[in-house]
Amino acid sequence: MPDLIIIGSGPAGLSAAVYASNAMLDFKVIEKFSMSGGQMLNTYDINNYLGFEEVDGFTLGQTFRKHAESKGAQFVNDEIVKILKTGGGWRVRGNKSEYDTKTIIYAAGANPKKLGVKGELELAGRGVSYCATCDGNFFRDKITAVVGGGDVALEDALYLANISSEVYLIHRRNELRGAKYLQDKVKNNGKIKLVLSDEVEEIIGKNSVEALKLKSGGELKVDGVFIAVGLEPNSKLLDGIADMENGFIKAGESTVTSAEGIFAAGDVRTKRLRQISTAVSDGANAVHSVEEYLNKT
Repeated sequence: MPDLIIIGSGPAGLSAAVYASNAMLDFKVIEKFSMSGGQMLNTYDINNYLGFEEVDGFTLGQTFRKHAESKGAQFVNDEIVKILKTGGGWRVRGNKSEYDTKTIIYAAGANPKKLGVKGELELAGRGVSYCATCDGNFFRDKITAVVGGGDVALEDALYLANISSEVYLIHRRNELRGAKYLQDKVKNNGKIKLVLSDEVEEIIGKNSVEALKLKSGGELKVDGVFIAVGLEPNSKLLDGIADMENGFIKAGESTVTSAEGIFAAGDVRTKRLRQISTAVSDGANAVHSVEEYLNKT
């Protein structure tokens, strides 16, 4: 039976692949999508990852992937639908095949949260987007809005300011939460208009986004809205298997979960800071914990 299955190929999963290769473990990386990188792929400007003064998420993701491949890591494209306990470890069931393994590093990441307002689902893909770098080009010289106040929202607003004629940045609190240097860039960009202490109540439009109705009673005419209000962990596969906290898999820096032989790494686990650097660290810690576990069994 193989030593390890790594589920997910974001920075945590790719880091784990490098460390697992160095540890000479028998393992595979199973990824749902054909392109590695996870949430990095939605980030156009990364300037806080050590060794890279400035890099886009796609390039960094592919750099990570090539590093893992150079070590001999094997990648399998499959969507995991169920995880089952077996006598000798775990069975990972995908749409294409099943994989038996002694241990699992669960690095499935997280997806953007929905606003949950009227018009959001109806107009998804028709002016409602969760990825500015993916869809921003469709709004060249048009009016757009970004909802959120964290790093991703600020990055999205700055990215769209290079494309759109005007960008509204809407945040429910009276001050932004993102990094200070991003806040300074946003406030000094003449194309970005801050709408603070307000919320989107409804996304209006027939065939595409036409306007945003605000909780304050105002209305903004926009052609597109980009939602960046946090992440929803992809943890459902471990529901009933490992302990959770607010939807995130309960695990500390060791990545050890309450399920014997399962380790949670990256955005999907409980942690204070969700960054590329902390995900990479999780990958290394997870493999170390896997080695300790295998040596005891």
